[in-house]
Amino acid sequence: MEYCGLLNLSKQPVPLKSISVDVSINQFVADVSATLDYKNEETGPVEALFVFPMDEDSAVYSFQAVVDGKNIVGEIREKQKAQEDYENAISQGQEAFLLEQDSSSGDIFSCSIGNLPPGQNATVTLSYVQELSLEADGAVRFVLPAILNPRYLLQESAETESITSHISRIPGKELPYTFSVSANICSSNGIEKVHSSCALSPLKYLADDKTVAQVSLAEGHKFDRDVEILVYYGGINTPSISLESLMGDTAMMVSFYPSIPEAEGESTSGEFIFLMDRSGSMLTTNYEMGSQLRIASAKETLILLLKSLPLGCYFNIYGFGSTFDYFFPESVEYTQQTMEEAVQRVKSLEADLGGTEILEPLKSIYSKSCKPNHPRQLFVFTDGEVCDTGLVIAEVRRHSQNHRY
Repeated sequence: MEYCGLLNLSKQPVPLKSISVDVSINQFVADVSATLDYKNEETGPVEALFVFPMDEDSAVYSFQAVVDGKNIVGEIREKQKAQEDYENAISQGQEAFLLEQDSSSGDIFSCSIGNLPPGQNATVTLSYVQELSLEADGAVRFVLPAILNPRYLLQESAETESITSHISRIPGKELPYTFSVSANICSSNGIEKVHSSCALSPLKYLADDKTVAQVSLAEGHKFDRDVEILVYYGGINTPSISLESLMGDTAMMVSFYPSIPEAEGESTSGEFIFLMDRSGSMLTTNYEMGSQLRIASAKETLILLLKSLPLGCYFNIYGFGSTFDYFFPESVEYTQQTMEEAVQRVKSLEADLGGTEILEPLKSIYSKSCKPNHPRQLFVFTDGEVCDTGLVIAEVRRHSQNHRY
């Protein structure tokens, strides 16, 4: 599906005029209400379909639409009966809505809103609750994905890669709709700070004990990327209870995020050192991989491993033949920048170092101290035709207590 939001039967977007989003964040749960206003600019009526995705941690609890001044509120009915009532209303020329879950994809919901008269507006309000994830630094993370709006690619904007970059875009000089986001945040443990990937208004506390705060998206945001809000609570590990009442029923939510200290000497990361055979024999064909050269196959595997390393680890890459070299004098911390630099250098590697002498690069690695709490692991890419096999094995055995292979 190319677009989300309000679409006609040709799957093209009905012109969007405004988006207004109100978010209420209470501890680890967000209550989101999104109001979208559309206008039929065609000369005839349009049968429209509202399509929106929901992740597995979200649940829709309210859906309503206003068409030509008429307010239509969604009701839960048995599926077949709902379909019959919808078709009867459409055949009589009435506005009708049918909200259902896509049978082929459980996280896609669609709502047929029936006939939208020419020149008339349709305002859709969708409300859902969402469980929020907790980041490694203790922040509670809320994301409003840029999917319900047509993605306009402005002339001064460059196309960038993001998790929603696959959504189709429409070229244009300026956005034809307005966009606003307001968030109310509540925590009995207090709110320390709020960060975002987008510009925000100054955080405004509504209580002296900083348990309630309000923030909104700064004017001028193009909604050309996801809106991410990170909330940092005080006493994140303190248990809390929230009560909600609806239609006479009361629900209770218990939030408990225990603080589990890391065992002494234990590390979730490590130091990864890759040794790439760049001898002349690596220019021969790897018949198990078709006609691909051994050096090309090794480079592809190394790039895949580089892109899969855990954040916070350290790494380095050695190339060996008759001589040896390395990317960095010492292992460097794995970041987006160092990973990208290493990937580009791996792509340019050639099998141009002569023989297959791995002993000297191993001695160089062993001579450098291991990173504290980062177990060192060595990965060797070679066709196996190394020199001085006995000496190599003896050297490896001498350092087997603090190196993994």
